[in-house]
Amino acid sequence: MKYTGQKTHAISFPLGGIGTGSVGLSGSGRLVDWEVFGSPNKQSNNGYSHFAIKTEKDGKVMDTRVLNSDLPPHYMGNTKGKAIHTGYGFGPDPSTMAGFPHFKDAVFTGEFPLATIDFSDESFYGNVSMTAFNPFIPLDDENSSLPAAFFEIYIHNTTADDLYYTNEFAVQNNVGTQKVEHRFEQNNENSLIRLECNEHHPDSPLFGNFCIGTDHCDVSYQEYWYRGGWSDGIEMYWHELSLPGKFKNRSFNGDFQSKQQTTNDVAVLAAHTHVRAGDFAKVRFVLAWYFPTMSKNWDIIYRKKKQEEVATWKNYYASRFQSAYDCAVYALGHYENLYKKTKQFHDALFSSSLPIEALDAISANISILKTPTVLRLADGSFYGFEGCIDNSGCCEGSCQHVWNYAYALPFLFPKLERSMRDLEFTHSMRNDGRMGFRLQLPLGTPPIDFRACVDGQMGAVIKAYRDWKICGDGDWLRKNWDKIKLALEYAWASTNEDQWDINKTGVITGRQHHTLDMELFGPNSWLQGFYLCALRAASEMAAYLGEIDKQKEYDDLFKKGSAFVEENLWNGEYYGQTIDIADKGILEPFKDQLCEYGDRTIDVYWNDENQQIKYQLGGGLIIDQVLAQWHANNCGLGNIFDPTRTKTALKSLMKYNFIPSMRDYVNPWRLFCLNDESGMIMCSWPDGREKPVIPITYNGETMHGFEYQVACHMIQSGMIEEAETIVGAIRARYDGYKRNPFNEIECGSNYARSMASFGLLLAYSGFSFDMANKRMGFHPAADACGKFLWSIDSAWGVVLITKESIVLSILGGKLSLYAFDCSAFASKTVRYLGKEKICTATDTCVQDEFEISVEEPLQFSIH
Repeated sequence: MKYTGQKTHAISFPLGGIGTGSVGLSGSGRLVDWEVFGSPNKQSNNGYSHFAIKTEKDGKVMDTRVLNSDLPPHYMGNTKGKAIHTGYGFGPDPSTMAGFPHFKDAVFTGEFPLATIDFSDESFYGNVSMTAFNPFIPLDDENSSLPAAFFEIYIHNTTADDLYYTNEFAVQNNVGTQKVEHRFEQNNENSLIRLECNEHHPDSPLFGNFCIGTDHCDVSYQEYWYRGGWSDGIEMYWHELSLPGKFKNRSFNGDFQSKQQTTNDVAVLAAHTHVRAGDFAKVRFVLAWYFPTMSKNWDIIYRKKKQEEVATWKNYYASRFQSAYDCAVYALGHYENLYKKTKQFHDALFSSSLPIEALDAISANISILKTPTVLRLADGSFYGFEGCIDNSGCCEGSCQHVWNYAYALPFLFPKLERSMRDLEFTHSMRNDGRMGFRLQLPLGTPPIDFRACVDGQMGAVIKAYRDWKICGDGDWLRKNWDKIKLALEYAWASTNEDQWDINKTGVITGRQHHTLDMELFGPNSWLQGFYLCALRAASEMAAYLGEIDKQKEYDDLFKKGSAFVEENLWNGEYYGQTIDIADKGILEPFKDQLCEYGDRTIDVYWNDENQQIKYQLGGGLIIDQVLAQWHANNCGLGNIFDPTRTKTALKSLMKYNFIPSMRDYVNPWRLFCLNDESGMIMCSWPDGREKPVIPITYNGETMHGFEYQVACHMIQSGMIEEAETIVGAIRARYDGYKRNPFNEIECGSNYARSMASFGLLLAYSGFSFDMANKRMGFHPAADACGKFLWSIDSAWGVVLITKESIVLSILGGKLSLYAFDCSAFASKTVRYLGKEKICTATDTCVQDEFEISVEEPLQFSIH
């Protein structure tokens, strides 16, 4: 996607590894959102860190400017000024470098994981652009977890003269003010500057360092800017940059900073290139960081603990590198291959036969994996917040019900997704099966004593099934099976305080906590669907493991629960909730239980003025009414709801919940959609349906992860036009001007639920998988043809389906199959490996032994 003019203003493109934090590349070329210090750090910069370029001819400086375009307005000043005489009313922060010559315009092309900025100014001697990335390679979580940002600057000398260009990268060391040490080193063909500080103990969360490096052959550098008061440092730097030739080094031999110094120390690394008239050149830089100790700083923010009371642990990249210098050396040494593989993934994704809005939604939201929303713990295990607030992760604990929607990680990095299952089954489960839906850190901390969450806990069972089918590892399933059973059977455990299915009827009733942060009290298709889907998944796992009695038990409950849904929860247009909201007696079994903030349930849920139970659906149409069927479709679990009714229910969502213009719509909740924007709201009450005076929470919001799951489900149900309307509406909101295209928000920034958008790829391609039985297939939604990215535990690649052939190509890993679904060739004769198979209307699967590698694609063709 290309962004120009005002539509570059809101962009911050995350550059960082999985669990390493990130730096944002703004639409103007500035480095913003420095979130590398162990926690989110929104709307931040890192002092005077920037890129600049100088042009010389015959020993004379022709042009010197910062590699930025105009600073977006407003120009009243930052509202978060941290020092006296800064902030609002003082104009833009001088460290934005907006007060120095720069480029007038920039075109930002953002197709995650690659970003390119083309800078333009009629007075500049040539064309210059910058490509930035951090490695994103499916299945390769090691190289996709580097604490570094990669930059390549391209110069085209469009003049009639030979010119001499200097590209320089300046980084400010904001780790500390005392015991600062900057040191230039050369390693093989690489030139690097360490930016270190020994002010803090190596085990302190404040300890860390940076490194900048280049593999360019002709360099100069300054280990330190001039130290002085006022604006001495930046004045001296620009004076020296504007002189002909190279930088002269300045070193302070590890001395402390002076008391008059007003700016933290800055280091500069410059690459010098002679470019003939009409020729091209490129320069590479890397920025690496190393902040090895993580802190549970959200305990300080949310629970008002003191710094010394907060737990700490080492992050994963600290086990791979000893410093930012080590990482920078690795990054430069492997730059070519890391870029090649990242570009290979980018090209495979963007060659997929999906509408551009769908590709945009998928690619933009996988960037969440490269933001402070996620961590990797000391052993490499994956942990996620729901999103980020300004200075902390938001809503801790790999929240089960939010991460239910996030379909990117299980396919792109399945090992990391399985680590989430291992952690929650090991550390978040009570002896009777109740799961805390927020994993507590550090590991070994007991689960929170709140209550289990129906969609979260049943989702854990469904995700275990999905992850097993993606990897096919029976030993992994056996290791977790007892915990999976406990999680499911907690529904009817005598110790279940919320009495979900206490009489083992196959129907969830009782008190039902859910992802909208409150509880439903009557049977409803949304949470009941999760229960049915979990029963179906557990039945299949039990059958695989030879536990036939368990299989039958779960099957019987599924049948009873399914019959109840179809007989009691269908109203002719959609599935809903069965409850008499005027019946206070429903709350009686739970009335004295305490809610999250310490109030009694009866006081929280009973609206005495209107004599109603609060926060219920009543006759409402909830966006997630048939969510469980989407999960079942994705995982190959068959029908959870009646398929004809399911499609009618989806049509009702489009009819009643999709708002073409929000201008006249009443929404007292969070505002993710405004004015003439369109979107699908969480809950509607069609005419004639009962609406509680105080209905379910968040009812008027348009939350993107929910919208994406509906769109994916519609594609699976043949409602492609409706789905594309929804996806287009979401991405139109994130146009680069009103909102950042690489930061879909919900409860904070970089919100995990938006990775439901990866399901668009599954839906359009009709990807099916069963690695436990080594089976794969595709059944494209739009028509029988198309090209699609796919990824599974052992391999990833693309499939090309035409009217004459199917070609399954591998771009990484290897794949062993016993069966391949050729549903695109139903009722035709297919040739493969010199053999033939008649694909009937009911049996389209070719069963054979296939060993597929990068060198040997698998091809089927019509004979």
